[in-house]
Amino acid sequence: MNCIIVDDEPIARQGILNLIAKVPDLIVKGLFKNSNEAKLYLEKNVVDLIFLDIEMPGINGIDFAKSIPKKTLVIFTTAHAQYALESYEIDAVDYLLKPINEERFLKAAGKAIEFNFFLSDDFEKSSFESIGENSIVVRADRRIYKILHKDILYIEGMKDYSVINSKDNKIITAMNLKTILSQLPAQLFKRISKSYIVNHQHVSSVSPHCVHLQGIELPLGNTYRSEFITEFMKNNQS
Repeated sequence: MNCIIVDDEPIARQGILNLIAKVPDLIVKGLFKNSNEAKLYLEKNVVDLIFLDIEMPGINGIDFAKSIPKKTLVIFTTAHAQYALESYEIDAVDYLLKPINEERFLKAAGKAIEFNFFLSDDFEKSSFESIGENSIVVRADRRIYKILHKDILYIEGMKDYSVINSKDNKIITAMNLKTILSQLPAQLFKRISKSYIVNHQHVSSVSPHCVHLQGIELPLGNTYRSEFITEFMKNNQS
């Protein structure tokens, strides 16, 4: 899986390069000090993944990410926590705060590698067979899976696909979040950002910017915050 690094700080570029060296599946094809240089490279080359800083001279990382090819994945690397929610609104794979922890980096890289496989032509795309009153039926990996609604923890949007995360497995399907949400029972499933739908039965707590479930922390988007928190409090009144 080829990747590039875009960061205006030489020390930061070298630090990410050192971390990438610990991931055999990643091959660095270029290092760039701003978005304009990276944009010129992308015009002639295919890139699977970009490690992208946000605050840079010229085009910032957020705006640049909105212009890249659809199949190119992004992991933001920045010293500024305030951009986290906005990054997830544009389908970023992950958001790493500097100084970047090695374990956290490896987790993000692994997620990107997995997503890249999902998006590749080698992966057999799954599809919904049906959505019933209590379960969904999905065709994937030459099998047909029945997943009970109550077992779904959350659904993550990824480009034009969605990843169904249940208690027992993870299945990607060629359907976007909006379409899935329209067919799932509204009393169970709530959208919390552009990239995530959660099963509110598994939500343990909510903070102003995060939803917590089963030891997992998901970003709570500005657009959905007020409605979701109100609904959460209403459902958990004693």
